[in-house]
Amino acid sequence: MFHAFRRTRSSIERSRSATALLVSTSTLVLASYPLAAQERGEAADNGHAVTLEELTVTGAGSGTRLLASTPYTAAATGLNLATPNRSASRLDLSPLQTPASIEVIPGQKIRERGQETVQEAVTQNAAGITTIGAPGNGFQSYTSRGFSGVNSVMQLYDGTRLYVGAGTITYPFDTWNVDRIEVLRGPASVLYGDGAIGGVINVVPKKPVAVPINAARAALGSDGVKRLAFDSGGPIGENVFYRLNVSGNQANGWLRQNGDFANLAVSGSILYQATPNLAFSLSHDYGYQAPLRYFGTPLTGGRLDPRLRFQNYNVDDSRIVFQDNWTQFRTEWTPTADITIRNTAYRLVSDRHWRNVESYAFVPATGLIRRTSPIEIFHDQEQIGNRFDAAFRGSFFGFRNEFVAGFDVNHITFRHTNNSPYRGESSVNPFIFSPGLFSSLDATTPGYATSSDHYSVFAENRLVLTDELSLIAGVRYDAPTVRQQTLRAPFSGFTKDFSAVSYRFGAVYNPTPNSSLYVSYATAVDPVNSLITLSLAQKDFELSTGEQIEVGYKQMFWGGRGEFTLAGYRITKNNLLTVDPLRPTVSIQVGSQSSHGVEAFASLSLWENWRIEGNLALLHAQYDNFQQSAGGVAVNYAGNQPISVPERVANLWLSWAFAPHWEARVGMQFVGETFSDFANTVRRPSYEVVNGSVDYRVTDNSRFSVRVYNLLDEVYPVTGSANTWLLGRPRSVEVAYNIAF
Repeated sequence: MFHAFRRTRSSIERSRSATALLVSTSTLVLASYPLAAQERGEAADNGHAVTLEELTVTGAGSGTRLLASTPYTAAATGLNLATPNRSASRLDLSPLQTPASIEVIPGQKIRERGQETVQEAVTQNAAGITTIGAPGNGFQSYTSRGFSGVNSVMQLYDGTRLYVGAGTITYPFDTWNVDRIEVLRGPASVLYGDGAIGGVINVVPKKPVAVPINAARAALGSDGVKRLAFDSGGPIGENVFYRLNVSGNQANGWLRQNGDFANLAVSGSILYQATPNLAFSLSHDYGYQAPLRYFGTPLTGGRLDPRLRFQNYNVDDSRIVFQDNWTQFRTEWTPTADITIRNTAYRLVSDRHWRNVESYAFVPATGLIRRTSPIEIFHDQEQIGNRFDAAFRGSFFGFRNEFVAGFDVNHITFRHTNNSPYRGESSVNPFIFSPGLFSSLDATTPGYATSSDHYSVFAENRLVLTDELSLIAGVRYDAPTVRQQTLRAPFSGFTKDFSAVSYRFGAVYNPTPNSSLYVSYATAVDPVNSLITLSLAQKDFELSTGEQIEVGYKQMFWGGRGEFTLAGYRITKNNLLTVDPLRPTVSIQVGSQSSHGVEAFASLSLWENWRIEGNLALLHAQYDNFQQSAGGVAVNYAGNQPISVPERVANLWLSWAFAPHWEARVGMQFVGETFSDFANTVRRPSYEVVNGSVDYRVTDNSRFSVRVYNLLDEVYPVTGSANTWLLGRPRSVEVAYNIAF
């Protein structure tokens, strides 16, 4: 079904200094501690349905232990409040021990609910996270706690930060190889640097296992959907273990024109257990995407005409292709029981290509759709770097103490080729039209290139005063340098050095082993635009700064059958770009915005065969000091709701094992109304999407599933502008068969 995909554009020449950095730092083979292996697929939660990922492997080898950089396999149900994670702290704390809002979403839960993309898994499970993903940003853009976009909600893969190139991130996207997704809400610059005032999403892939695992999935669905996936792992020698995941998806799509899409994800890793306390692992991930080439449905009179729901006004030879290659080499070492040392060397190469007509507007005078912005863009991006940390456990003035310190260095090259200023237009009949071919008044030529170096050092400490009370603090210093050179006349260039210090401190009180109260204060920094592709016009601006105060409560009860979290917070962000009221054509960095809100999450096993999970996020977000030019006049939008930020978000999931071998699930996602403009005059309505599924366990090792997406066939905008809405997919049905062997 899938063929070999050729690269859309050759990568730029790789930097010799960057290569030297990877070679030299990868020899710092220092890292981690003995960790529990994933000795089976994913544990069964009840006696009624054993899914593909729930297969338990038995045998003489089931007690084997491995070193691995991500040792903790999340439980398939509940909130995993007692499961350690590394997204909210480098000290391997559980959510009950962490003074922050952290969610651990297991891969088994994601696949059982039919969430095929990372975007679906995050927004349908995590509290208060919504998507504003579109073809232009790689479908990986989110909102969290009143802040939106790839420069405010950071994304990680296996704990390593993915740097944003020209507002775009394209990997990871498939959930077949996901062990779990960890979502941290609120500022995280103290952990990962600039660009995380709203939160962090960390996708953790499956790891090598000590006993054989083989599983496969095949699915067919409406709109010509076809899915194939394979998972294999186990030993390949006395001290060598592997994991291989392959997933491919293809569809004709729900649009009448140019609605097809295809993708392929391959993830492989090998772990060498050199000694009981030393391990080396090498992993490589490849992602290919040719996604839906759909940039929205034009509105008529500010409303959606139902007759246009399935139309796509892009040109016939439109093209979107993303290719990502991600390689990591990890070394993990525990010289003593109280010392843990880790090192990760990595290289990421991303090649992207867009060729589309992206803007549409209905013209009442003619009754036609005017198409503008014929855009062709190539991205060639390489990120290469190394992260090292060392953790020490001991005592401080008689109190138990845990301390970790380290550094992160990387080098990034980026080349942007385009046909700016993207001139050209055409008009088409909204109902009967020929898509036509791509045509631009401007040639596609290299636009600019950047080279960035990022250096940071960090430290974190946990002081345990009593069995109930602990204090946690962290600090990070970042010193990025960005160099840009234009590649067409008028030629120009610049070098810009930044620096930032972020810190966090908090207290956690555990009145019982299964509950915690916490309070924390954290600072953060965000770039005014994607830092590695900063423009000449923005080179003199500093990083935006922010701070958050958060209090919360977490509880496990009913013998672990129930879990509950509640958090309240206030975030302020300063140094936003705003126009000078006396010179509306000039931007100055004095703006600010803020948000405050509450978030609640509960998971209950009501009876042996019933489970309910739900979350609710309520917030008030606003611009506090923000002006923009409107008709050459500075207009103040203070008090208005930020663009694309909903103030009400909720998710609800109910599962019922209603008979032996059978289980049904239904999920509801609610997203409140949003605005597409600073003035809050262009509204996008709230929406509710209902998904459902029924599983039948054919044998202990196989499962047959029927899934319905958007059960009520809701027509809703995922994102949009004053002229267009990017609509979510209509009702669709899939049948899938999973087997372990």
